[in-house]
Amino acid sequence: MQFHSTKNQNLKASLEEAIFKSLPADNGLYMPDAIPNLPKRFLEALPDLSFNEIAEEVTLNLLGDDLTKAEVQQIVGRAFDFYAPVVPLTDDLYVLELFHGPSMAFKDFGARYMASLMSHFLSKSDKEIHILVATSGDTGGAVAQGFHGVPGIRVTILYPSGKVSEIQEKQLTTLGGNVTALEVNGTFDDCQSLVKQAFLDQELNRKFNLSSANSINISRLIPQSFYYFSAYAQLAKSGKPVVFSVPSGNFGNLSAGLLAWKMGLPVEKFIAATNLNNVVPRYLDSGSYHPEPSVATLSNAMDVGNPSNFVRLSRLLNDDLHTTRNMVAGYYFDDRQTQAAMREVNELFDYVVCPHTAVAYLGLKDFLGNRAGQVNGIFLSTAHPAKFLELVEDTLGQKITIPENLEKLLSKEKKSIKMSASFADFKSWLLQ
Repeated sequence: MQFHSTKNQNLKASLEEAIFKSLPADNGLYMPDAIPNLPKRFLEALPDLSFNEIAEEVTLNLLGDDLTKAEVQQIVGRAFDFYAPVVPLTDDLYVLELFHGPSMAFKDFGARYMASLMSHFLSKSDKEIHILVATSGDTGGAVAQGFHGVPGIRVTILYPSGKVSEIQEKQLTTLGGNVTALEVNGTFDDCQSLVKQAFLDQELNRKFNLSSANSINISRLIPQSFYYFSAYAQLAKSGKPVVFSVPSGNFGNLSAGLLAWKMGLPVEKFIAATNLNNVVPRYLDSGSYHPEPSVATLSNAMDVGNPSNFVRLSRLLNDDLHTTRNMVAGYYFDDRQTQAAMREVNELFDYVVCPHTAVAYLGLKDFLGNRAGQVNGIFLSTAHPAKFLELVEDTLGQKITIPENLEKLLSKEKKSIKMSASFADFKSWLLQ
C-alpha cells in the first residue's frame, strides 16, 4: 500500500515511511492511495468473528501488500488482549465500551496497534526512533502504556498543564524509563503545534528519527476502524440500520469510522458530538470551516479548536459538503448539558458515564428524536468514568468504584518537566 499527502497526491510514502515519518514534508497528512472494498463474504460473516479476526481481515485488506498473514496475526495478537463490548441500555440504545484496555480509554486500540506495528519493522533494523505526542487527556496515557519499555523507542508526551484529570496525568507521568512527560504552559492546541513544528524542523530531523503517536499518524487511525466493525457485528442480527454517535475532539475517531464505512461497513449515519469546541458542527451548519482557539470544558480530551483530522474526514467524503451532510450530523453541548446528561444516564439506566461519553449520548439523543425503534443507536464510551473521578462523583452525588489499576496510580509520584509553549524552548530541550 502506498500513501500520499492530503496536500499533494504525488508526494508518496510506503507503509514503513508513513508510520515512522508521521507527517509528509508538506505538513499534510498521509492517506491510503486506495481504500479497498471488503469482500461480501467477510461482511456477511461479521457476527461470527472475534475482534482479532476482524482486525486481521481489515489489516490484510489495507496493508496486505506489506505484511504477510502470519505477520498480521502476530501484530494483532500482540496489540489486542482486550475487547470492545456493546452494552444495551434499551432495545435500540447501546453504548460501545472502549475502555477495557490498559489505560482504560479508547486510545489503547490505536496506541497498542501502532506500537506492535513499529516493533515489527524495528525488529528488522537497528534504527532508533523518538516519538513526540501531544495529548488533551487520554492519548498520553495510552501511548505511555503502549510504548513503555519497547526497545528502540523513546517517547516524549506534551500535555497542557492543569487541563487533564489527576488520573490522566498520573498515567503519563509515573512510568519513567523511555517515557518523558512535558507539562506545557498552554492548551492542547499549543502542544499539538509544538509537535508539528518539530516534524518540520530540519535540524531536529537531521539529529533524530522523529515520529508521532497522535492520530495524525495513519497507523493510529486504521485500528480505530476495527471497533466499528465489531460493534456492527454484535448487533447485525437485529436487521436494523446502525447510527454511531462519536464524542469528537481531534476527529481521528470519527475519521476511523468513515474509513470503515468506505471499506463497506453499512452505517446509516455518524454523529459528530462535541463540546463548545464546535468547529465541525458549525461547519456542517454553515458550510464554512473556521478553526478557533480551544476553550476549556469538563470534557477536556475534546478541547480542540483546530482538529488535525478534519482534512481526513473531508477527504473520506470527497471534499464535498453535500456528501458530508448526508453522512455526518453535528451537535454540540455545554458543560451544564453534559452534567445533566451524566445524571440522566445514571438515573434512567443505572449506568455511569464520563463527560465525553455524556456528550456522545446527547448527540445520539438529539439525532434520534422520534425515530425510536427504527435504528440501533450506538454511542461511544471513550474512557472509564473513574478517570474523571472527582467530576463524576460531584456530578452524580455518589461514590463510584475505581478499578484497581487506576487506584494504584493515585499513590504514585508525578514526574514531569515544565515547559513553555515556545517552540524555541521545546527545540532547545530536545537538542539537549
